[in-house]
Amino acid sequence: MSAYRDKDPRIHGIQTKIRVVPDFPKQGIMFQDITTLLLDPKAFKDTIDLFVERYKGKNISVVAGIEARGFIFGPPIALAIGAKFVPLRKPKKLPGKVISEEYILEYGRDCLEMHVGAVEPGERALVVDDLIATGGTLCAAMNLLERVGAEVVECACVIELPDLKGRERLNGKPLYVLVESH
Repeated sequence: MSAYRDKDPRIHGIQTKIRVVPDFPKQGIMFQDITTLLLDPKAFKDTIDLFVERYKGKNISVVAGIEARGFIFGPPIALAIGAKFVPLRKPKKLPGKVISEEYILEYGRDCLEMHVGAVEPGERALVVDDLIATGGTLCAAMNLLERVGAEVVECACVIELPDLKGRERLNGKPLYVLVESH
């Protein structure tokens, strides 16, 4: 499911505020820079509003944001829908006991961590990040939440890179995105 397919008039404004930076951070990468979206209060608000409109009333009790840009979009969504925000962080960033999920990237391995007890069995969770590329990070986030007994309702991203087929790796879990970039 995607907002850009629904032809919401706010989508064009959001899409035009995302800067594409060629060859960053390395040759051949077309970096999707959301910092330019954040500089435009209307586009940033429209982004949050589209997610809130989708998730309000869906009994979501947890919004899990993936480090680092999921921390930008996740908290305002959580506040607006009456859910708690749970940060999913890179290793050794959270104090206290954590649960970890390793995952494979195109260029190596990485890991997400969450505080033990942050999410209870049976809670309904939404996973938020800025972008889905290959889907590895979203899969790790879902695995982490499901290991503690949460029901992942959906994943939400501002941008999808459909050519990288990340959606296919989500094992049928719904993904909602605002814009596609080819």
